[in-house]
Amino acid sequence: MLSRDVTITNNIGLHARPATFFIQKANSYKSSIWVEKDDRKVNAKSLLGVLSLGIAKGMTITLIADGQDEEGAINGLIELIQTGFAE
Repeated sequence: MLSRDVTITNNIGLHARPATFFIQKANSYKSSIWVEKDDRKVNAKSLLGVLSLGIAKGMTITLIADGQDEEGAINGLIELIQTGFAE
């Protein structure tokens, strides 16, 4: 199991369109992936779960992955976040 913190830098945070890109990327991995913010932890492959966290610009979240491609999953999602979801 791996976990890493990442700060959301795009202007609108992890809402609607960026969240959809995030979910699609998460679903491309076989590992179980979670997003943790404050005291809540949700499935990173669930759009409603991710949206329910209300993640805005400047917030730091923790990505957690467990499975055969966990390192690739964490690195891929962090890369997506750091590139601003191609916005």
